[in-house]
Amino acid sequence: MSNTTIAAFTHGAQQAQQWVNELDDDLNWDDKGRAYRLLRSVLHTLRDFLSIEEVADLSAQLPIVIRGVFFEEWDPSTAPVWKRKKQDFIEQVASDFKNDPLDNSNVAVAAVFKLMDRHISQGEITQVRNSMQKSLRNLWPATHGTR
Repeated sequence: MSNTTIAAFTHGAQQAQQWVNELDDDLNWDDKGRAYRLLRSVLHTLRDFLSIEEVADLSAQLPIVIRGVFFEEWDPSTAPVWKRKKQDFIEQVASDFKNDPLDNSNVAVAAVFKLMDRHISQGEITQVRNSMQKSLRNLWPATHGTR
């Protein structure tokens, strides 16, 4: 493996840790493992709500390790899911926390969307948001890139 490949992988791991740290800070949790689980859950649910084309577009902008998490256990033959309402999205995320319930699933999902908003291009965020129903789209921050 070349030094460039190792450096890229190391950088990707650092970016993934940064995302988890930011999410943990944004939610004032002080539990990075839980923040990672939330990030993973929202990414998987979002992925399953998007068309295959939009999944590919979004994934191209994710850090390499986050991209791996995004695609983990994905079955493109089932995408997108048919139940695509906000409540379906929230319930899917909440089900990943049944043994450690989220205080407010809407706030938790919105925190991940805000994190993505800071790290992904405005054009891609706009495409992803526009592919969602309005009620779910409203959980996404109104402005791009602000913390």
